[in-house]
Amino acid sequence: MAIGWFSVLKAVPWGQVIDNAPKVVEGAKKFWGTVAAKSSADEHEVVDVSPEADEGDALQALHQRIAVLEKSNQELHRQMLASSGLISTLADQNAQLVSRIEANRKRMLWLTVLCLLTAVSLLALLAFMLDFIFTQHAA
Repeated sequence: MAIGWFSVLKAVPWGQVIDNAPKVVEGAKKFWGTVAAKSSADEHEVVDVSPEADEGDALQALHQRIAVLEKSNQELHRQMLASSGLISTLADQNAQLVSRIEANRKRMLWLTVLCLLTAVSLLALLAFMLDFIFTQHAA
């Protein structure tokens, strides 16, 4: 199972992800600013106009439909604001995650180089010790 995740992570173009992370954050912030800057539907009070006594049932039904649509519009606007705030937060978290992953990738590269150098040093030391032991026994 770990091999599957490793192959998936290996296939991700991390350079492009890291390069595009600030663009994603800026796009989310622009989106949030645009949505938050628009006049909120909450500012407009929904008034359910009661029909006059001489108006028919059709006019009353139209007024009720308008009131329902206005209320629905307000709710959708609230949901849109909440969703865009969430998108902005997720974009910020994504940027932080990508920067941490990049830092871990660099650390792993250094650790790999350090381990290879240590392995080469140990092999050289082992070869020197074996040569020393064989030359002592031969003499």
